Amino acid sequence: MKYSSQTVERAISELSKLPGIGRKSAQRAVFYLLRQTNEQVQALSSSLQDLKLKVIHCSICFNITENDPCSLCSSEKRDRSIICVVEEANDILAFERTGGYRGLYHVLGGVLSPLDGIGPDELHIKELLQRLNEDVREVIVATNPSTEGEATAIYLAKMIKPMNIAITRIARGIPVGADLEFADEVTLTRAIEGRSQF
Repeated sequence: MKYSSQTVERAISELSKLPGIGRKSAQRAVFYLLRQTNEQVQALSSSLQDLKLKVIHCSICFNITENDPCSLCSSEKRDRSIICVVEEANDILAFERTGGYRGLYHVLGGVLSPLDGIGPDELHIKELLQRLNEDVREVIVATNPSTEGEATAIYLAKMIKPMNIAITRIARGIPVGADLEFADEVTLTRAIEGRSQF
């Protein structure tokens, strides 16, 4: 159903472009926002603008941050001998919720997917390889257990093994086809503790 207000229709159309938000959910959100005060809507609008104006990628690990380098890379409390490689920045949040991992991270920015035109040059693989020095003793590959995630893990293993750095894969506590960001803390903790040699 189209609404008589072009503004309402446009807001519904724009919100329904978000992942996981269909037209009905977008419609509910728009009518919720119409009931809010101008200040509340302005605060939401301002926070969305700040996402694009203030948030950047860390020049070291490619995590999202407002300061470069990010707080994880600049922390003296992190174990710099271990790097956990993840697909996207939201995967870091999943691991940090567990409180069990104290090393560094590296965000690939996706996975290898030749059908979608995503090869090694479209990911942050080159930057990862440049980070591997004598201080790094282990790389944990924590890509999603999907076909593309497994292919990416195998590719990384081939690139890193000649460097004489231990490369491990998180344990199979996460079901195939699932995304790390939706896994609970216990599953992620078991997965990282049960990682195996690759």
